[in-house]
Amino acid sequence: MRIATWNVNSIRARVDRVADWLVREDVDVLAMQEIKCKENQFPFEQFTAAGYEVELHGLSQWNGVAFASRLPMTEVTKDFENMPGFGKENDDGTLPLEARALGVTVNDVRLWSLYVPNGRELENAHYDYKLRWLAALAADTRAWIAANPQQPLALMGDWNVAPLDTDVWDIQAFEGSTHVSAPERAAFNDFMDAGLTDVVRPRIPTGYTYWDYKQLRFPRNEGMRIDFILGSKPFADVVSNARIDRNERKGDAPSDHVPVWVDIDVDTEEDEDRPMFW
Repeated sequence: MRIATWNVNSIRARVDRVADWLVREDVDVLAMQEIKCKENQFPFEQFTAAGYEVELHGLSQWNGVAFASRLPMTEVTKDFENMPGFGKENDDGTLPLEARALGVTVNDVRLWSLYVPNGRELENAHYDYKLRWLAALAADTRAWIAANPQQPLALMGDWNVAPLDTDVWDIQAFEGSTHVSAPERAAFNDFMDAGLTDVVRPRIPTGYTYWDYKQLRFPRNEGMRIDFILGSKPFADVVSNARIDRNERKGDAPSDHVPVWVDIDVDTEEDEDRPMFW
């Protein structure tokens, strides 16, 4: 089963590109981030024509997460249990929850599409929100693994953290910035302590997943590695291949992120009558 993650940076702007890539790369399940639309705005037709069903969580023109799968999805979950909110308080004193987390189960593999808050600047309230968001997710991850330790689990998406100095083109350029601060890196490493591992890095030790549109960052290869697939031991044990699809940053109107995918060796129950593409 081929499982991928991709911050598409507006699915309506890139739907044809994403659908073509899904078919060309023979992807079974894609986790998407920054779809930037509500359900009634999502371009379902292109995914249906390509043989994929979609589950999504989108509340506005910002954020938003989704899954496209040609295998059945069950246990669809919007938000994780202890996810914090951000922004202006609701009438009941709670903070609004953003569309940043969506969980599904495919072939008994539990998958989450995650769009971690950016943090903006170290002094910004969004930075504290980011750290609280990651801490809450790590706590829930521990609970998920404890409750079902044999089930393969993968948390994937745009983590907005570069855990190693080599995950940015020049660490000196990031001094005093988010994404590389010690608290963010500690929050990311907390998922390793919770029982997850980066299942891509052992196979692809170097390489970026994001390049800003500005200042010719991509032609200069001034990128960041901030998109990850973190898997529990039952998930990591069945990973057989991995790839960062750098070529998807090329061409017309690309996302500023590229897809990351892994193959896992599990039995699938694909519909033999699904459309074939040549």
